[in-house]
Formats: sequence, structure tokens, C-alpha cells
Amino acid sequence: MFKKLLIANRGEIACRIIRTAKRLGIKTVAVYSEADRDALHVDMADEAVPIGPAAAAQSYLDMGKIIDAAKSTGAEAIHPGYGFLSENAAFAKALQEAGIVFVGPNPQAIEAMGDKIESKKLAAKAKVSTVPGHLGVIKDAKEAAKIADDIGYPVMIKASAGGGGKGMRIAYSQKEVAEGFASSQSEAKSSFGDDRVFIEKYIEEPRHIEIQVLGDKHGNVIHLGERECSIQRRNQKVIEEAPSPFLDANTREAMGAEAVALAKAVGYDSAGTVEFIVDKDRNFYFLEMNTRLQVEHPVTELVTGLDLVEEMLKVAAGEKLAIKQKDVKLDGSAIEARIYAEDPVRNFLPSTGRLVRFRPPKLGTEGGVTTRLDTGVEEGGEISVYYDPMIAKIVTHAPKRLEAIDQMGRALDAFAIDGFRHNIPFLAVLMRNKRWREGRLSTKFIAEEFPEGFQPPVPQGKVRDVLAAVAASIDHLSNQRRRAITQQMYGEPVRFSEVRMVELGAELIRVKVDGRDYPLTVTFGGEGTGERVRMVTLASSWWFGDPVWEGTADGEAAAVQVRSILNGAVLTYQGVEVPARVYTEREAELMALMPVKEKPDTSKLLLCPMPGLVVSLAVAEGQEVAAGDTLCVVEAMKMENVLKAERDGTVSKILAKPGDSLNVDAVILEFA
Repeated sequence: MFKKLLIANRGEIACRIIRTAKRLGIKTVAVYSEADRDALHVDMADEAVPIGPAAAAQSYLDMGKIIDAAKSTGAEAIHPGYGFLSENAAFAKALQEAGIVFVGPNPQAIEAMGDKIESKKLAAKAKVSTVPGHLGVIKDAKEAAKIADDIGYPVMIKASAGGGGKGMRIAYSQKEVAEGFASSQSEAKSSFGDDRVFIEKYIEEPRHIEIQVLGDKHGNVIHLGERECSIQRRNQKVIEEAPSPFLDANTREAMGAEAVALAKAVGYDSAGTVEFIVDKDRNFYFLEMNTRLQVEHPVTELVTGLDLVEEMLKVAAGEKLAIKQKDVKLDGSAIEARIYAEDPVRNFLPSTGRLVRFRPPKLGTEGGVTTRLDTGVEEGGEISVYYDPMIAKIVTHAPKRLEAIDQMGRALDAFAIDGFRHNIPFLAVLMRNKRWREGRLSTKFIAEEFPEGFQPPVPQGKVRDVLAAVAASIDHLSNQRRRAITQQMYGEPVRFSEVRMVELGAELIRVKVDGRDYPLTVTFGGEGTGERVRMVTLASSWWFGDPVWEGTADGEAAAVQVRSILNGAVLTYQGVEVPARVYTEREAELMALMPVKEKPDTSKLLLCPMPGLVVSLAVAEGQEVAAGDTLCVVEAMKMENVLKAERDGTVSKILAKPGDSLNVDAVILEFA
């Protein structure tokens, strides 16, 4: 086994690899850009080497700098993680020439399967069913439109060297092909250093199911079952699980056998993933092979009991696989949720900022249920615009699928992150979605279940009562603290009314709190409220300053996030995020008389929807535009976002230029 390993990556995957290396007694070397100077992976490694500016092309994609770092530190091997250089055959060859071991497949396998065009040709030659498409290199947008017309719409435009949703677009018309071709090429170039794209038929009701394969340098290849990755947004996976709730044993065996045969055909000798599109009749079609460790590998680890990073290191060191296909057993069900720095309410646009608070839920195994966190950030760290917006992966495992889903819901409720917008409220709502829980999935799941985009749910029913009760209980404890202040004025002690008015969003709820400390009973309804009388009993050890109220409501476990505001708190529970303020009855009467501040009119402004870099402007001052016309392109976290006119108008003033770095809601241009 190696004595020293360099990790040519950053973020959570670098930290993940370092943890396994340390367990195996291997010294680790981190590399970092200027933007990652204070990153967690730098702190975790035994050594760290700076490799250049924040831009990936000048740091994490610079092969020369990474090889020099390995040589200068005496690293015998390099693990590329995922993304960046992980599927770059030239990098693997350069390491061979430098006498450094590449922890991944051989360069020939990367070339054969890592290139999305060549892999489809090879699969077709091996009589593997593939999706109809054009496998040649496409010269320009005009040729792309002709090919798309021949295939039939909709089509998928994909980066040949791509992965992770980068350089991918779905097009339903010639106009969308032209726009998508340019954006795919640009994203592919900036993310992978290769601007080739190809086009294939887009199957509109597919499931995305992939097979994990593992090979060694002695000709042995096995598969470790499947992962269902159908819940995607912008072609990027959001939720993954193993095993799939859709596959039967025969289909699983057939897909596994085909994946292994394909891997053997190219002499595959590491961990890799063969991706398939599966239709409603369980027919499956080869999509592509990712010749690297996948983001979602933890779900496979939890159902098989294997450490895939450890297996990759052993194979790279020349060891034979210690397990055979018959030894692979899938135990229980695992769910992974990707936590992104993005705003679900703003159509999931990227968000950046400093991690003011990062408090994960309780981790480990309890009662046969496991909660795991893979992350590359820590409290006080910064989320920048330069890299992928994923900040963590939370994974749960249980004997049954619904048990794993329920645990994921509880874990998300208890995961406190502050400093920027993130997708935890969306994930928490998803965990309670009936269709998801029943396993009726497709890659269009999010678009179909949230056709108008994600709108934060309004508190109602039991969730509403728990939120109101928690708000009232926090106010009640605050009043108890005031009673205990020493050296108060002589006379009668301050008496606080047991009746409180809880302003929960737009609703005013009358409650009564009984008890001095937890457990407390909160009574709803009664005379004059129009509600039936009911009670919620709360038990908790919560105290002021705790970011999460954890306890029970009527005996059922509940975790409510608490962020203090004037006269109340913003509470988050099961995806519902709402300001809760607590008043006396008289205070509530007076608050009803206060004027409401109106929002400013921004209808004649184009605002930057996310922190990002202006790539290009498509209009000039005085130019007339029609609804749907492209106005500008903003890049954020390696993704290009095309901003279009919402209505007809005339551009009166342009306030930004290409190359400008803008904050969210910065004015880009004005309309007359």
C-alpha cells in the first residue's frame, strides 16, 4: 500500500478520501487554490500545496502544477476524486510517465469509456442497446440544428467529456438547439477543457439507474448493484438511493451483467459507473460510463458495507479484489440528499456567502438506522462563486426504504445552516412527497411535482400547530427568565398573561401556555377563535442560543430550527419556513394598526438573480427587445445562466459590462 497520497481535488470529496487514507495509515497531501486557502480539506491533510488562482483552469485543472506538487512532497499516488481531472486520460498518462500511480482506471479505459461519443460507439459495437443519436463531433450550431431535426425533438445536447450536469441542455426547437449548443460548448470548455458536444434523442419519461462496477488489474470485474438517480434538476442529481425501488431481481441481474461485460471489454480496473436509461417497461439503454468515483457512492457503501475509496486504493496498489460477485449482498436501503448553496425559491439559482452557522444533525448509528454526513466545509468557511455549489451530502440507511426516508426527513429538519440560501427546505418537503415515498419516479419528477417552481409550503394542520406551539413555548421561557432577574423593583412581581397571540406568517393564532418549564402544554382554540379546543404537549431540553429546538410534540419527535428575530424567531420545520412573533392580546391589537412597508417596484429593472460573473451582454442602450429575447449571460459556480426579457420593452440604460462580478439583485440594466 502507498505511504503518501495526493488528492487532486477539493471540497467534500477531498475530505472523504483523506478520511479513508488516514484510516489506512496513508499520509495525505492536499492541493488548493487561492480561494481555498482556508478550506477544510487543507486543514485535514498532513501537507498542503498551493497551486494557483481561484479559476479551476489555473489550479485544479493544471496538470503540471499537480504533478509538481506530488513530486515535491514525495506522493506515490494521486486520487483525482470526481470532476476536474478525474476522467482525463492525458492526466493519467502524464502520471504514468512521471512514475506516479493514478488511483483510477488505466488511460486506455478512460479514453474508450470516458469520452461520451466513443463509449457509445463501443457500446453499439458490443451490441449494447443505446439511445438513438448522432455520435460524431458537431462543428457548429447550424449542423447541430440539422441533426436535431433528423433525430426528432426533443433532443439532449451533451458535452463529450462532461459529467455532473455540466454542458448539458434539452432542446425542443431549432432556436433552443442554437442557444443550447453555444452554452454547452462554453460550459464544456471551462469545466473540462474540451468543447466537443454530441446530440441524442431525449427519452421523455426515463428513469436514471446506474450500476456500480469494480475491477482490478488481474481481469476481475464485479458489480455492486444499482443506484436510482432519477430525481434530478437541470440534469444534475439531487437525490440518490440504493437499491432502486423499481427494479426486480431479473432486471438487476441483466443490467449488472451488461455493465460488467462492457467494463471487461475495455479492461476496466477501478471503480466506475455504467449509467442506463430505463423506461416504464424496464427496458434499459446504455447512456454513458463515468470512469471515476461517483458523487453518490456513499449509498452503495452503506448497502454493501464496502469502502469504495479503500477498494480503489487497493486496486491501484496492484491488489486483487477480495470479494467475488456471489459475495455481494445488498442490505437495507440508503438515501442520499445533496445539499446545495442555492435558493429554491429563486428557481434554485446559486447562492454564496459565509457559513455563519453549520450544525449537522446527530450522526452515527442508533437503533439500526444510520445517518452519515460527507462535507468539505465548516462553520466560518466561505462558499465562493468559483466552484460547484454542493456543500454537503447527507446519507441515511435503514432496513426498509421508508424508514431511511423518514430518518432523512428528521435529519434535514435538524440540520442548521445560516449565511446564505440553501436547498434543505426543498429536500425536507421532498421527503414528505407521496409520489417519492411510493417510488414512482422519473427524471422529470421535480418538473412535474413542482411545475411552478418551489414555493415554500404554508403552515397548516399538525405542522402549523407544532410551529405555533414552539414559538409560544420559547416566548414563555423568555418570560420566565425575566421573572428571575435579580434586583427588580419592589412591589408585586411581574405577571405575564398565559394567553398569547402567535403571528405565524400571515395568520394570528390565539394560544394559552400552561406550565413553568418543559414539558409545557399549549392550548389552541376555544371561545371566540372559531377553532375547536385542542392541546399540544411539548417536551424538550432546548435553551436560548440553541439553533434547533429538538424534542417531542405529543410524544412524536420533532426538530424545529430557530433563528431569532425581533419579538420572535424564524422557524423551519418539515420544509415550512415562517417568521413567528408572539404578542400579548393588546400588543396584537396595536400591531394590526401598524403600516406595512411596500416593496420597491423593480418591474423595469433586470436584476442579477444570483452572485456571478457577467459573461456577455446581448443588447445595447436604446435597443427594443421582445419577450423571450436573450439579454445577457451570467456565470455562477461553473454554470452559465441565460437571462431573458420577461416582456417587450426598450433598454434605456446598461449598468454592467462583461467581466463584472455582481451580487444578487444587482441592477444589470434598466428598461424605459
